Amino acid sequence: MSTITPAPPASTPAPLASPSVYRMTVDEYERLAAARVLDDPRVELIDGLLVKKMTQKPPHVWAVEAVHEHLERILPPGWFIREEKPVRIPLFDEPEPDLSVIRGTRNDYRGRHPGPGDIALLVEVAESSLDRDQGEKRAAYAQGGIPLYWIVNLIGGQVETYSNPGAGDYQSSQVLGPGQDILVVIDGVEVGRIAVTDVLP
Repeated sequence: MSTITPAPPASTPAPLASPSVYRMTVDEYERLAAARVLDDPRVELIDGLLVKKMTQKPPHVWAVEAVHEHLERILPPGWFIREEKPVRIPLFDEPEPDLSVIRGTRNDYRGRHPGPGDIALLVEVAESSLDRDQGEKRAAYAQGGIPLYWIVNLIGGQVETYSNPGAGDYQSSQVLGPGQDILVVIDGVEVGRIAVTDVLP
């Protein structure tokens, strides 16, 4: 019989910056991008700071594509998937998660990035980025009220799922390994399951 273990407790993220470093809001970040002052695809805004995105190795790319493929098969009408595109979490975060399950259609976002009310699920595939995905990003997603967050943990060979967001962290979590299934819940309704082995390279 397979077992479900709790996900690791949130480690208190080390501060990304000292008090002397300027902390940028999402509005300021977007104004700089619109003015082409900031036009660097290698960075994202995390906790008000410009953070360099990690290099993607082949197992990372494979896992992102595998999760995308399996999610796409079971998504109900009215939802779609975006890869590595910004999501807006006021006041200080505009990360670019590996996958986002978003309400509506692409045309709904011609003039804005999706925010927490538009998002059913965010997925990060973690290898070199594991500490950040379990730390600052997890805190940002919980603080923003993102209902579900998955980490495909390539180092541990497991999938961590987080739900019931609260102040600074998720109140429910699981660690799933080979032989187990990930429940796919969209807008509070289970729409299918994905085998953990199908998304681990």
